[in-house]
Parts: sequence; C-alpha cells; structure tokens
Amino acid sequence: MEFEQIFSKALEYFRTESWIVQVFIIVFVTLLIDWVQKRLMKKLYAKLGRTKNYWDDSLIEAAQRPISALIWILGLSFAAEIVQAQSDAIIFSAIDPIREVGVIVCLVWFLVRFIRLGEQNIVKQRLAAGEPFDRTTADAIAKLLRISVVITGVLVILQTLGYSVSGVLAFGGIGGIAVGYAAKDLLANFFGGLTVYMDRPFDVGDWIRSPDRQIEGTVEKIGWRITCIRTFDKRPLYVPNSVFTTIAVENPSRMTNRRIYETVGIRYDDVAKMEIIINDVKTMLKQHEEIDTTQTMIVNFNEFAPSSLDFFVYTFTRTTNWIKFHEIKQDVMLRIINIIESHGAECAFPTSTVHLAGQIPPIEAD
Repeated sequence: MEFEQIFSKALEYFRTESWIVQVFIIVFVTLLIDWVQKRLMKKLYAKLGRTKNYWDDSLIEAAQRPISALIWILGLSFAAEIVQAQSDAIIFSAIDPIREVGVIVCLVWFLVRFIRLGEQNIVKQRLAAGEPFDRTTADAIAKLLRISVVITGVLVILQTLGYSVSGVLAFGGIGGIAVGYAAKDLLANFFGGLTVYMDRPFDVGDWIRSPDRQIEGTVEKIGWRITCIRTFDKRPLYVPNSVFTTIAVENPSRMTNRRIYETVGIRYDDVAKMEIIINDVKTMLKQHEEIDTTQTMIVNFNEFAPSSLDFFVYTFTRTTNWIKFHEIKQDVMLRIINIIESHGAECAFPTSTVHLAGQIPPIEAD
C-alpha cells in the first residue's frame, strides 16, 4: 500500500510539474546536438584540410564556435519559454529579444572569424608559393571588411530591439561633431592610417626614414592608429599615423640602384697623368660586372683643391642590398687606388709649402 501511494504521488507530481522534465530533456538534447555537431565538424575539417582550396578550411574553422553558441542559445531560449509558461516572472519577457540578438551576434562572430582566417590562409599560401603578394593591401581590406560587418551587426541589433536606425544615424550625425572634436587626435590618426593604406608610400617589411623626424627602420605593422617601426638597434618605434600626413618619408626599399659618389685627389706633381687615370677608371667601371652601365656614369677632373687635383666618380650599382653595395663600393675604390699607383701617381694628402722672400741672415752667437 505504501509503495502504491508513493508511486501515485510521484505520477501526480510529474503530471503537475512535467515542465521540469521537459526542460531537462531540452537541455540534454541541446548538449547531445552540440556534441554531435562538434564531432561532425571535426571530421569535415580534417577531410577538407586535405584539399587545395583554403576557403573551405576557413569556413569550417570559423563556423565551429559560433554554431556551438547558436545551438545553446536556441536550446536554452526554448527551455526558458517552457519555464515562462509556468511562471509569470517579468524577466522571461526578454527571451525573444535575447534570442534574436544572440543569433545576430553569432552570425557577426562567424563572419569576423571567417574574414580573419581567410586572410591568414591567403597570406600563408602566397608566401609558401613564393608569389608576389601585397601584405599591406590584404591587411587593409580585411580590416575594412571586419569593421563593416561589426557596424552592420550593431545596426541590425538596434533595429531588432525596436530602435529606429534612421534616428540613431541622425543622432550620430549631431553627436559626431562633439565626439569628433573630443577625439580629433584619434580621428586624425585613423584618417592618417587610411591615407597610408590608400597611397601606399610604404608596405610592411619596407625600410623607411624621414628627413623631417628621427624616424628610420623597418615597418613591422600598419595599424589604424599607429605604425610600428623596428629601428636598426632593434627597438620598436610607435609612430601615430597622423604624423605621416605632415612629413616627408623616404622609402629606400623601393630604390632601383644604389649610388657611388666619391671624390679622389692626386698630387699636383701627377698632373700629367690625370687624363689617363680618368680614362682607365672609366673603363674599369664600364667593365665591372656589378656596375649598371645603363645609368648615369661620370668620371671627370673636378677641382683644383688646396692640396690635390680632384676628380669625382659618379655611378650606380646593380644591387640595392645594403651589405652587398658596400662590398662593391670597396672593390671599386681599391681598383681606383691600383690604377693610380699603376701609373706611378699617388693619392694626395693635405700639405703646406712655405715660400720665404729673400735669404734669412744667420744668427750670430754672442
């Protein structure tokens, strides 16, 4: 009898409180679906990873976490609706807006992840293949796409919550004046970064310097607010992007040649050998395998200096590599010295000759 009473009371309880069982079942099914989709996505990702197409890899990897979050949002909101039917709590009236906002957030999250992973995969494949690739342009396009997705998502959420998007935009236009004045430096850096992306005076990896400021080094990162430059003593230099709109920037990485411009002086006693020395130096430069003969080449007697007869050498190397350039320059200067010495001449050094008028009388001893 006691067992029958307990059993009947349990049945009665489950009849009246069946919503608890329903909530439990929904949570369990949500957990099961999430586990199944993770297993399927993992297998699908492994299978697509063997293909040459990198877009499917980015798509699956970007969708894994947002899909899991979406499953739980839908499952928990459904369970909350069951609880709402048994309760008159005001808090459950927010279920529908929260679910709609959650779905939009998951979609925006997926798109942002897909853009970021797609950019990374494109960069890896292009670098691995050794193809010419503009890293700065890819970075700029990816950032613009992510910003566009986020702004669109925010506007859709506001519209979903019942706010007028046109009113928000109008308010933003009025408030933008005050915000723009308060954040003028931030906006100046933003538009400076946009100018760098559009005009592309330099790219990531370029060696740049400015004659107006003490800025010189290799560009490591171009952000929307600041650009990171690694100086030659390996220190990071963070430059606000607004600076690049007001200064001149040199980009030695884009030079086509490097210039050798040196002045060489020989003694006045070797004036008769000047012409043949100049001709031999010019012939040597034309035959040098590292000198670009298609560029300007000048070897001419230039000046009657106080202690020497000077001629200058003006030519360009084929390479733009800094280390190799100095090796070539050293070789050229050593060959010039050999040419001078081969003709019995010498390089001049500063000297002074004193001419005395008349004969100096001898000094008589006391």
